[in-house]
Amino acid sequence: MNSTDVTQALEALPDLVDPQKLAGVNTVAHFELSGEGGGDWILTIVDGRLSVAQGAPSSPDLTFRMEASDLQAMLSGSLNPIAAFMQGKIKVVGDMMVAMRLQALFT
Repeated sequence: MNSTDVTQALEALPDLVDPQKLAGVNTVAHFELSGEGGGDWILTIVDGRLSVAQGAPSSPDLTFRMEASDLQAMLSGSLNPIAAFMQGKIKVVGDMMVAMRLQALFT
């Protein structure tokens, strides 16, 4: 896993996510990724439309802290987001109800 893999996976998300699964979601999420390929990413959802950018938002609604390799595994479908959370692989700061809706990014 390297930063190129993570970057490509995140940048591809807007084309892969079904906007209907995120209908009614309006949020700014910060993905704080550690380890190889890590970095800060901003996922903005407005009326189900997702955009992705590198960087850290000034005041996100949610922050997800995890290893870049775990995010890559979730995006590829080999790691279930709920299982990852229960195993402590993901730390979530912010609105847990919105966090649950964001599972649509990984299905």
